[in-house]
Amino acid sequence: MVQNSKSASAEVPTLGKPLRRTFFDRSVHEVAPDLIGATLLVDGVGGLIVEVEAYHHTDPAAHSFRGPTPRNQVMFGPPGFSYVYRSYGIHWCVNFVCESEGSASAVLIRALQPTHGIPAMRRRRSLRDERALCSGPGKLCEALGVTIRHSELPLDKPPFALHARTGKPEIVSGVRIGITKAVELPWRYGWKDSKFLSRRF
Repeated sequence: MVQNSKSASAEVPTLGKPLRRTFFDRSVHEVAPDLIGATLLVDGVGGLIVEVEAYHHTDPAAHSFRGPTPRNQVMFGPPGFSYVYRSYGIHWCVNFVCESEGSASAVLIRALQPTHGIPAMRRRRSLRDERALCSGPGKLCEALGVTIRHSELPLDKPPFALHARTGKPEIVSGVRIGITKAVELPWRYGWKDSKFLSRRF
């Protein structure tokens, strides 16, 4: 796997089978760790998912906790769609809606290991260091060109493409980052010892 190579661009990993919307039609706590090692591409640009966070509708930190709004309405719809929002009025963040319609649960994609379209990522971020291109939810959206226009789109159709992992990474969990509610819940999942995490576990 690319994980141990000096440069993510030195080798492009073999893509697994495409993930369909049915993949997300189950508990967010099953989907989240299963996304570690999967490949996320947006218009052909992206990489291996190395870090995510789960948000359940019963969780006070979830955007859906207080019910539907024009912004979070997609979370209450069927699974397998994107939910994109602006964080602190600065950065876009992309989430994958999970569980049955009405559950309003989602997985936040926190970090990627770049493998596809790295020159485009570098141009978008004005940065050369591959480790820092996608090491955070706002960074990866900028690198992949994700904005609000990507919200409410099906994850199994262009511009999105998701492919199942081809190996079995060692996955660790810990508390989530940058929240003030339900801070004790260990719902952050990541690829152990990855150099591309937003923060060490």
